[in-house]
Amino acid sequence: MKLEQVYYLFSQEVERPDAEINLARAALYFVLDEYPDLQVDKYLGLLDIMAQDIQNKLPLSPYPLKVIQTINNYLFEHLGFQGNQQKYYDARNSFLNEVIDRGLGIPISLSVIYLEIAKRLNFPMVGIGMPGHFLIRPDFEDVGIFVDAFNRGEILFEQDCVERINQLFKQQVKPESHFFDPVTNQQIIVRLLTNLKFLYLKQKSLEKALKFVNLILLVLPNHPLEVRDRGLVYYQLEVWEEASKDLEFYLALLPLAEDADVIRELLEVISYL
Repeated sequence: MKLEQVYYLFSQEVERPDAEINLARAALYFVLDEYPDLQVDKYLGLLDIMAQDIQNKLPLSPYPLKVIQTINNYLFEHLGFQGNQQKYYDARNSFLNEVIDRGLGIPISLSVIYLEIAKRLNFPMVGIGMPGHFLIRPDFEDVGIFVDAFNRGEILFEQDCVERINQLFKQQVKPESHFFDPVTNQQIIVRLLTNLKFLYLKQKSLEKALKFVNLILLVLPNHPLEVRDRGLVYYQLEVWEEASKDLEFYLALLPLAEDADVIRELLEVISYL
């Protein structure tokens, strides 16, 4: 599928009211150019089947912990889903079709599968975008527990989450209440895309990085830092006109940005090319 078609399908999904965004569909749309034969409805159907299998295993009056335990047993014991500890930075860990096919993912991609199954079970759950890690939790008042899909659905309390942050950053981090705030569907999609953007920038795969910046900008139009980053990618690709447009727009959006002088120097370089 051509990239323009991917952008169109993706934008149609993410422009919906946030509660109506289908996370799985959006995540499958943005890989359609990587997998031209990918059948989006097939993978959505697989999630339906998983949810139905879990539904059949639930008691007539399931309570939250029982639902979580049943999902965990099915995903992590029966199907063998797991966090990819060995190859964490493999791009396939963020491609939902590959995560479903291989049973390997990173915290956010495994959480998307968990959230999509919970939605099909009418069991409300939300994503929690902690620093350095992504969790989910049941969306009930004062429920007090979190689920770590990367670690086989481990159930955590808030203090456990704080300790996990300390482990990740290898220092004592002062916990702040916003660490545990629910994130929107748009924020989940942007976090998925941002992971891929930085992965490809690190690999110096600039064309692929450009694609993911463009996808982020479809969710967050005119976001200053994404506009800047796209301009910098265009600069490295020597697409001078587009680089100039984006970098000038960035300065118009954030004229007092800390890197404003550096961006002006780049624009001056471009003007001589």
